[in-house]
Amino acid sequence: MEATGDEALIPHDDQFVVPPNGNVNEMLNVDHEDNMQGQMEEFLGPQADYNEEEEEKKYYRRKRLGIIKNVVAASIGAMIVYSVYMGLLQMQLILHYDTTYREVKYSNLGLQDIDQKMLMGINVTPIIGLLYTPLLIRFLGTKWMMFLASGIYALFVSTNYWERYYTLVPSAVAIGVAIVPLWASLGNYITRMAQQYYECVNYKEEHVQEQKKLPKGACHSYIIVFQSVFNIIFNLSFVFAEFPMAFVLNSAYLHDNSHVLAQVKHCGAKVTGLIPGFNNTVLKKLPSSMLLIQVESVLMGFAFLSMIIFLGLCGAAYRPTEEIDLRSIGWGNIFQLPFKHLRDYRLRLLCPFFIYSGFETLFAISGFTLSYGVCALGLNKLWLLIVVYGLSASIFSSLSLSLLRLPRWVCLISGAFVHGVLVVVLMAFSPEPNRFKYEGPLLVISALWGLGTALNKTGVSTLLGMLYAEEKERLDFVYTIYHWWQAIAIFIVYLWYGLPMRAKLSILLVTLLLACCCYWVMERRLAKRVPFRLPRIPRPRHKVKGYRYLEEDNSDESDSERSEEDDREDERKEDDCDVVQNLDGEERDQEGWYQGANSPRARRRGAEGRGQDDARVNERDGEI
Repeated sequence: MEATGDEALIPHDDQFVVPPNGNVNEMLNVDHEDNMQGQMEEFLGPQADYNEEEEEKKYYRRKRLGIIKNVVAASIGAMIVYSVYMGLLQMQLILHYDTTYREVKYSNLGLQDIDQKMLMGINVTPIIGLLYTPLLIRFLGTKWMMFLASGIYALFVSTNYWERYYTLVPSAVAIGVAIVPLWASLGNYITRMAQQYYECVNYKEEHVQEQKKLPKGACHSYIIVFQSVFNIIFNLSFVFAEFPMAFVLNSAYLHDNSHVLAQVKHCGAKVTGLIPGFNNTVLKKLPSSMLLIQVESVLMGFAFLSMIIFLGLCGAAYRPTEEIDLRSIGWGNIFQLPFKHLRDYRLRLLCPFFIYSGFETLFAISGFTLSYGVCALGLNKLWLLIVVYGLSASIFSSLSLSLLRLPRWVCLISGAFVHGVLVVVLMAFSPEPNRFKYEGPLLVISALWGLGTALNKTGVSTLLGMLYAEEKERLDFVYTIYHWWQAIAIFIVYLWYGLPMRAKLSILLVTLLLACCCYWVMERRLAKRVPFRLPRIPRPRHKVKGYRYLEEDNSDESDSERSEEDDREDERKEDDCDVVQNLDGEERDQEGWYQGANSPRARRRGAEGRGQDDARVNERDGEI
C-alpha cells in the first residue's frame, strides 16, 4: 500500500522520527535566550539617559543640605537644653529664696543651704573639666557626647519632682561635669560641619578626594556662617528661659515693689554684694504643687525633645575611619595633648579673652540684672531685662557675617569697645531703688550688652575655628581649652558675689584691656610670621590585627605586617617633642613635613631619621 504525499514512511517500528516542528522550537529557544541576554545587557549596561556627573551633583547637593540640617539641629538642641536649664534654675532659686515657701512646703529641710551647694556643684566641678573632656569626646564621639550631656540636663530637670539633698546636689554636680564636654563638643561639631561643607562643595578637588589637609583659609567663610547661625539660634535660649517667669511666677504671685524693695537703700555701683536689704518674702501667695508639676513636666518634655534632636537629626562629625584614628593615638596621649596645646602662643594669648567671655555673660544675667535692674525696677521686671538681652544677642550675632568682607579682628575689638564703654558707664551709674524712670536706660544698657556679647562670643568661636581650620584632629583639644577657661571665669564670678560692685566692674575692665592687648600681640606675631609650636599628634596604632584598615599607600596592610624596626622608628619620631609650625609651610604640612623642631636634639633626631630612611630606600633599590 503506497503512502500518500502527506504521510511519512516508517520502515521500522523502533525508529525515532523528529516531529515536523522541531527545528522551529529550537529556533524559538535560541531567540528567547538571545532576547534574555539582550535584556540583561540593556539592564546592566550604561543607560542612555544616565548622566553620571549630574547624579554626582545631586548626591553632593543632598549631602550639603544634610550638613545644614546638622548645624540647625545642633543649634536648636543646645538652645532647648539651656532654655530648660536656665528657666528651671531661675524659678527654683526664686521659690527657695522665699521664707514662706521654705517653711510651708518643706519645713526644716534647709532649701537655701541646698541651693548654695547646688550652685557650688555647678560652678566648681567644671574646674577639672580639662582632665576628662578630651577622653570623653574621643571615647563617645562628638555627637554622642552632645546627646549624653543633654541627657544629664534632663536628669537635673527630673530631680525637681522630688526636691531633696540627695537628688538636687548630685544632679547639679553632674551638670558641672557635663558643661565643658557639651560646649567643647558643640564648638568642635560646628567647625567640623564647616569643613565637611567645603569638602562637599569642592568634591572634585584632588586634596578632597585623597582626604588630605585642607588648604589654608579654604573653609573660613563656612566657619563664619555656621558659627553665626549657631549663635543666632542659641542666644534665643535667654528669651525662652524667661517663659516660666513671665507666665507662671508673674505679678499674680510676686509681691509689689513697695514690699520687696522696702529695705533697699542703694543700687548699682554703690552696692556691695547683690541686693542688700532685699526682702526675704517675695511671694504674696504660693503656687500650687500641681502647677509646679505641670511646669516641670513641660520642661521635662522639652529636655527629652533636645535629646531626640541630638540623636536623630545630628549626623556624625567624623567618618568612621577618622573616629578610629582619633581614638587610636593612645589614651595617655589624649590626656596630655590639651596641656601641650597650651604651648601654642596663639592659645596662650587668647586665654584672657576666654576668661572675659565667661565673666561678661555671667555678669550680665546675674550682676547687672540683679544689682541694677531688679534693685531699681523690681523682681517682676527681671524677665524683661533678660529677654531684651537675649534678643539683642541673637539679632546682633548676625553682624559676625561681616567677617566675610572685613578683617577678623573687627568683631572682637568692636565687642570689646562696646563692653568697655558700658563698664565705665556702670561704674558711675547708681539708680535709685523702686524708680521706674530708669526702665528705659536699663533696657538700653541690656540691649547694648547683648550686642557686645554677640560680637564677643561669635568672634572668639569663629577665630578659633579659623586658626585651626586645617587641623581637624586638634579641634576638640582647642575648644576644650577655650571652654575650660570660661568655666574658670564662671567659678571666679561665683566667688566674687560679695565684693563691691565697683570692684567687680574693675576686674571686668582690667581683664578686657588685658585681653585686647594680648590679642593685638597675637595678631602682630602672626603678621610677622612668627612660628608657633604645636604638639605632634602620634600616628594611630590599631590594635585589631585582623582589621584591614584603609590607608593611602596599601589598603591591605595591617599593623602585624610592620617590622619591628619601623615600629621603633615611628616611636622615636612620635615622641613628646613639639613641632614648630610656620605660617607659609602649609604645602609641606599637607605632605606630612614640618619645618623644624623645638630643640637641637630634636633636629638631629629628625636628620638621623631621614638619613636612615634614605639608607633603607637605597638598600631596597639595590636588592631590586
